[in-house]
Amino acid sequence: MSQTILVVDDEMQIVRLLRGYLEQAGYRVLTAYNGVEALSIARQERPDLVVLDLQLPKMDGLEFTRRIRSERPEMAILMLTARVEELDRIVGLELGADDYVTKPFSPREIVARVRAILRRGQAQSAPAVLRVGSLVLDRERHEVTHDGVPVALTPTEFELLATLMAAPERVFSRAALLEAVQGVAFEAYERTIDVHIKNLRRKLEADLANPRYIVTVRGAGYRLEDPEAP
Repeated sequence: MSQTILVVDDEMQIVRLLRGYLEQAGYRVLTAYNGVEALSIARQERPDLVVLDLQLPKMDGLEFTRRIRSERPEMAILMLTARVEELDRIVGLELGADDYVTKPFSPREIVARVRAILRRGQAQSAPAVLRVGSLVLDRERHEVTHDGVPVALTPTEFELLATLMAAPERVFSRAALLEAVQGVAFEAYERTIDVHIKNLRRKLEADLANPRYIVTVRGAGYRLEDPEAP
Protein backbone atom coordinates (compact mmCIF):
# COMPACT_ATOMS: atom_id res chain seq x y z
CA MET A 1 0.00 0.00 0.00
CA SER A 2 1.24 3.47 -0.87
CA GLN A 3 2.32 5.72 1.95
CA THR A 4 -0.05 8.60 2.66
CA ILE A 5 0.97 12.26 2.63
CA LEU A 6 -1.21 15.10 3.91
CA VAL A 7 -0.41 18.44 2.23
CA VAL A 8 -1.62 21.48 4.19
CA ASP A 9 -1.39 25.01 2.77
CA ASP A 10 -3.92 27.82 2.30
CA GLU A 11 -2.57 28.53 -1.21
CA MET A 12 -4.47 26.29 -3.63
CA GLN A 13 -1.76 26.55 -6.28
CA ILE A 14 0.89 25.18 -3.90
CA VAL A 15 -1.38 22.34 -2.80
CA ARG A 16 -2.14 21.34 -6.38
CA LEU A 17 1.52 21.55 -7.38
CA LEU A 18 2.73 19.39 -4.49
CA ARG A 19 -0.10 16.93 -4.88
CA GLY A 20 0.83 16.38 -8.52
CA TYR A 21 4.52 15.81 -7.80
CA LEU A 22 3.89 13.56 -4.79
CA GLU A 23 1.29 11.45 -6.60
CA GLN A 24 3.69 11.09 -9.51
CA ALA A 25 6.25 9.81 -6.98
CA GLY A 26 3.82 7.09 -5.93
CA TYR A 27 2.28 8.52 -2.76
CA ARG A 28 -1.37 8.71 -1.79
CA VAL A 29 -2.03 12.41 -1.18
CA LEU A 30 -4.64 14.10 1.01
CA THR A 31 -5.09 17.87 1.14
CA ALA A 32 -6.28 20.53 3.58
CA TYR A 33 -6.36 24.31 3.45
CA ASN A 34 -6.51 25.25 7.15
CA GLY A 35 -5.28 23.89 10.46
CA VAL A 36 -8.65 22.73 11.79
CA GLU A 37 -9.38 20.74 8.65
CA ALA A 38 -5.85 19.31 8.69
CA LEU A 39 -6.16 18.14 12.29
CA SER A 40 -9.45 16.38 11.55
CA ILE A 41 -8.00 14.63 8.50
CA ALA A 42 -4.82 13.66 10.35
CA ARG A 43 -6.84 12.08 13.15
CA GLN A 44 -9.09 10.15 10.78
CA GLU A 45 -6.67 9.14 8.02
CA ARG A 46 -3.46 8.81 10.08
CA PRO A 47 -1.07 9.89 7.28
CA ASP A 48 2.56 8.81 7.34
CA LEU A 49 3.77 12.38 6.83
CA VAL A 50 2.34 15.90 6.82
CA VAL A 51 3.71 18.67 4.58
CA LEU A 52 2.65 21.63 6.69
CA ASP A 53 2.65 25.36 6.05
CA LEU A 54 3.08 27.33 9.27
CA GLN A 55 0.91 30.31 8.33
CA LEU A 56 -2.57 28.76 8.18
CA PRO A 57 -6.06 30.14 8.87
CA LYS A 58 -8.25 28.89 11.79
CA MET A 59 -5.31 27.07 13.41
CA ASP A 60 -1.68 27.80 12.56
CA GLY A 61 0.92 25.16 11.85
CA LEU A 62 2.54 25.46 15.27
CA GLU A 63 -0.70 24.72 17.09
CA PHE A 64 -1.41 21.84 14.71
CA THR A 65 2.05 20.41 15.46
CA ARG A 66 1.55 20.81 19.21
CA ARG A 67 -1.78 18.97 19.15
CA ILE A 68 -0.92 16.15 16.77
CA ARG A 69 2.43 15.48 18.46
CA SER A 70 0.62 14.73 21.74
CA GLU A 71 -1.48 12.13 19.92
CA ARG A 72 0.84 10.72 17.27
CA PRO A 73 4.53 11.23 18.07
CA GLU A 74 5.52 8.80 15.30
CA MET A 75 3.94 10.82 12.48
CA ALA A 76 6.46 12.76 10.40
CA ILE A 77 6.10 16.51 9.79
CA LEU A 78 7.83 18.56 7.10
CA MET A 79 7.30 22.30 7.65
CA LEU A 80 7.02 24.91 4.94
CA THR A 81 8.15 28.34 6.10
CA ALA A 82 8.92 31.78 4.69
CA ARG A 83 12.55 32.81 4.92
CA VAL A 84 11.71 35.50 7.50
CA GLU A 85 10.03 33.06 9.90
CA GLU A 86 13.19 31.90 11.69
CA LEU A 87 11.65 32.05 15.17
CA ASP A 88 8.58 30.08 14.11
CA ARG A 89 10.86 27.57 12.40
CA ILE A 90 12.82 27.01 15.61
CA VAL A 91 9.63 26.71 17.65
CA GLY A 92 8.27 24.24 15.12
CA LEU A 93 11.35 22.07 15.42
CA GLU A 94 11.19 22.26 19.20
CA LEU A 95 7.57 21.09 19.05
CA GLY A 96 8.72 18.06 17.11
CA ALA A 97 8.72 18.83 13.38
CA ASP A 98 11.22 16.61 11.57
CA ASP A 99 12.47 18.98 8.91
CA TYR A 100 11.68 22.24 7.13
CA VAL A 101 11.90 23.79 3.69
CA THR A 102 11.81 27.54 3.07
CA LYS A 103 9.62 29.20 0.45
CA PRO A 104 10.02 29.57 -2.44
CA PHE A 105 11.00 25.94 -2.96
CA SER A 106 11.39 23.38 -5.72
CA PRO A 107 8.67 20.71 -5.61
CA ARG A 108 11.38 18.19 -6.45
CA GLU A 109 13.14 19.15 -3.22
CA ILE A 110 9.91 18.50 -1.31
CA VAL A 111 9.65 15.03 -2.85
CA ALA A 112 13.30 14.35 -1.99
CA ARG A 113 12.82 15.47 1.62
CA VAL A 114 9.65 13.39 1.96
CA ARG A 115 11.46 10.32 0.67
CA ALA A 116 14.40 10.91 3.02
CA ILE A 117 12.17 11.26 6.08
CA LEU A 118 10.03 8.23 5.28
CA ARG A 119 12.92 5.89 4.52
CA ARG A 120 14.62 6.52 7.86
CA GLY A 121 15.03 3.29 9.73
CA GLN A 122 14.01 1.10 6.77
CA ALA A 123 17.50 -0.06 5.80
CA GLN A 124 19.94 -0.05 8.65
CA SER A 125 23.19 -2.00 9.14
CA ALA A 126 23.25 -1.48 12.92
CA PRO A 127 21.84 -4.17 15.27
CA ALA A 128 18.08 -4.25 15.65
CA VAL A 129 18.35 -3.52 19.38
CA LEU A 130 20.81 -0.96 20.76
CA ARG A 131 21.62 -0.57 24.47
CA VAL A 132 23.59 2.15 26.20
CA GLY A 133 23.23 2.35 29.96
CA SER A 134 19.52 2.24 30.74
CA LEU A 135 18.64 3.35 27.21
CA VAL A 136 17.26 0.66 24.89
CA LEU A 137 16.34 1.34 21.26
CA ASP A 138 14.51 -1.31 19.23
CA ARG A 139 14.57 -0.58 15.51
CA GLU A 140 12.07 -3.26 14.51
CA ARG A 141 9.48 -2.14 17.05
CA HIS A 142 10.50 1.51 16.62
CA GLU A 143 10.53 1.84 20.39
CA VAL A 144 12.82 3.51 22.92
CA THR A 145 12.79 2.91 26.66
CA HIS A 146 14.70 4.69 29.43
CA ASP A 147 14.90 2.84 32.74
CA GLY A 148 12.18 0.61 31.34
CA VAL A 149 9.83 3.53 30.64
CA PRO A 150 8.73 4.12 27.02
CA VAL A 151 9.95 7.37 25.46
CA ALA A 152 7.90 8.88 22.61
CA LEU A 153 10.20 10.20 19.87
CA THR A 154 9.57 11.79 16.49
CA PRO A 155 11.02 9.98 13.44
CA THR A 156 13.98 12.38 13.33
CA GLU A 157 14.66 12.10 17.06
CA PHE A 158 14.53 8.31 16.80
CA GLU A 159 17.00 8.16 13.93
CA LEU A 160 19.28 10.71 15.56
CA LEU A 161 19.39 8.71 18.79
CA ALA A 162 19.93 5.47 16.85
CA THR A 163 22.91 7.02 15.06
CA LEU A 164 24.49 8.14 18.33
CA MET A 165 23.76 4.83 20.12
CA ALA A 166 25.27 2.78 17.29
CA ALA A 167 28.67 4.37 18.00
CA PRO A 168 28.96 5.38 21.69
CA GLU A 169 31.81 7.78 22.47
CA ARG A 170 32.21 8.69 18.80
CA VAL A 171 32.05 12.44 18.16
CA PHE A 172 29.60 13.31 15.37
CA SER A 173 29.71 16.67 13.64
CA ARG A 174 26.41 18.40 12.94
CA ALA A 175 26.90 17.72 9.23
CA ALA A 176 27.44 14.00 9.88
CA LEU A 177 24.31 13.77 12.01
CA LEU A 178 22.30 15.70 9.45
CA GLU A 179 23.42 13.36 6.69
CA ALA A 180 22.60 10.34 8.87
CA VAL A 181 19.03 11.44 9.49
CA GLN A 182 18.29 13.12 6.13
CA GLY A 183 20.46 11.20 3.70
CA VAL A 184 22.15 14.42 2.63
CA ALA A 185 23.68 17.36 4.47
CA PHE A 186 22.62 20.91 3.65
CA GLU A 187 24.92 23.38 5.37
CA ALA A 188 22.10 25.88 5.87
CA TYR A 189 20.17 23.29 7.88
CA GLU A 190 22.98 22.02 10.14
CA ARG A 191 21.83 24.07 13.13
CA THR A 192 18.51 22.21 13.14
CA ILE A 193 20.45 19.34 14.71
CA ASP A 194 20.93 21.50 17.81
CA VAL A 195 17.16 21.80 18.21
CA HIS A 196 16.63 18.05 17.80
CA ILE A 197 19.40 17.35 20.34
CA LYS A 198 17.73 19.80 22.75
CA ASN A 199 14.44 17.93 22.33
CA LEU A 200 16.12 14.57 22.92
CA ARG A 201 17.76 15.84 26.09
CA ARG A 202 14.41 17.03 27.43
CA LYS A 203 13.10 13.50 27.06
CA LEU A 204 16.16 11.60 28.29
CA GLU A 205 18.08 13.74 30.76
CA ALA A 206 17.13 14.37 34.39
CA ASP A 207 19.39 17.45 34.56
CA LEU A 208 19.52 19.44 31.32
CA ALA A 209 22.40 21.57 32.63
CA ASN A 210 24.51 18.44 33.13
CA PRO A 211 23.53 15.86 30.51
CA ARG A 212 24.68 12.29 31.20
CA TYR A 213 23.98 10.79 27.79
CA ILE A 214 24.22 13.29 24.94
CA VAL A 215 27.31 15.41 25.51
CA THR A 216 28.38 18.50 23.57
CA VAL A 217 31.94 18.46 22.29
CA ARG A 218 32.74 22.14 21.86
CA GLY A 219 33.74 23.01 18.32
CA ALA A 220 33.21 19.45 17.10
CA GLY A 221 29.64 18.23 17.64
CA TYR A 222 28.01 15.64 19.90
CA ARG A 223 28.68 12.21 21.32
CA LEU A 224 26.71 9.66 23.33
CA GLU A 225 28.19 8.52 26.63
CA ASP A 226 27.32 5.54 28.82
CA PRO A 227 26.86 6.98 32.33
CA GLU A 228 27.17 3.47 33.76
CA ALA A 229 30.51 2.69 32.11
CA PRO A 230 33.51 2.38 34.44
